[in-house]
Amino acid sequence: MDFGFILIIFLIGFLGSYLSGMLGIGGSIIKYPMLLYIPPLFGIAAFNAHEVAGISAVQVFFATIAGVWVYRKGGYLNKTLIAYMGVSILIGSFIGGYGSKMMPEEGINIVYGTLALIAAVMMLAPKKGSDDIPLDQVTFNKGLAAVLALIVGIASGIVGAAGAFLLVPIMLVVLKIPTRMTIASSLAITFISSIGATIGKITTDQVEYFPALIMVIASLIASPLGAIAGKKMNTKILQVILAILILATAVKIWMDIL
Repeated sequence: MDFGFILIIFLIGFLGSYLSGMLGIGGSIIKYPMLLYIPPLFGIAAFNAHEVAGISAVQVFFATIAGVWVYRKGGYLNKTLIAYMGVSILIGSFIGGYGSKMMPEEGINIVYGTLALIAAVMMLAPKKGSDDIPLDQVTFNKGLAAVLALIVGIASGIVGAAGAFLLVPIMLVVLKIPTRMTIASSLAITFISSIGATIGKITTDQVEYFPALIMVIASLIASPLGAIAGKKMNTKILQVILAILILATAVKIWMDIL
């Protein structure tokens, strides 16, 4: 492993983790395609879909811890929402992460592309009024939140993405959670989800540990910086950035599949 390999993997991890902290996602929506396509361009590595998903799962675990730490004060973390969706997504992500060993690489990419496409459509839907609700008066359908989190957990566990890129649209559009509370709570839920996905990937020997370690180091540096930036940024801008990233990723994945 030479310096070029370490630098490229670190930069991928840094960019993805910065956006993770800023947008309330695990970062795999960015890092999955970057890990899949960028290293071969430089002739330094060629990870397959199983290896990319395994590296992503471990990295997301640490990126979300760092992001949540920045949001721990200010009432942004909705503990009830985190509990209901966190337990469901943990169960689902473990099932998906463990079961992914039996899936072909094309199947993993199809699941990822489908999730990204659904998330992109949801992000384009109008989101009105939720940001005007005081954080201590936010309510939501607990049963619906738990069921949706279970479904997201199973699907996202397969791709090692922890599901935040789909959780955020669900929380904004379906559950009507204010944007900043969505970002903070999503990071916490994604951390819980990543536990199941990480255990599933490790126990089925799908993790390349050296690149995963490089990504983790990048995450611990970049994710808090992104979270600090996200707290100061206009919520509409945050939503637009996330929508563009999800849509671009969905288009790229489906172009390769088809």
